[in-house]
Amino acid sequence: MAKTIFIGNLPWSATEDDLIQLVSPHAQVLSARIASDRETGRSRGFGFVEVDDQQLPAALDALQNVEMGGRLLTINEARPREARGGRM
Repeated sequence: MAKTIFIGNLPWSATEDDLIQLVSPHAQVLSARIASDRETGRSRGFGFVEVDDQQLPAALDALQNVEMGGRLLTINEARPREARGGRM
């Protein structure tokens, strides 16, 4: 089973490879994704890294107070996406 780590306050220049390098010393990375703006394609400043659920607690502990590109990252277990109403 896999769990997802939310990583916020990313530098605009951060890549998915940067997320993998950040997390991989602490947990096996299954996937990494940086959220991007639909219209511009630019980073929205946060991303998600999927890891094995057994390794999640240790990874969360190890990644607290970590900086990237001079910015203090926000690290949490990702919450499930809330249902959004569609347009009529």
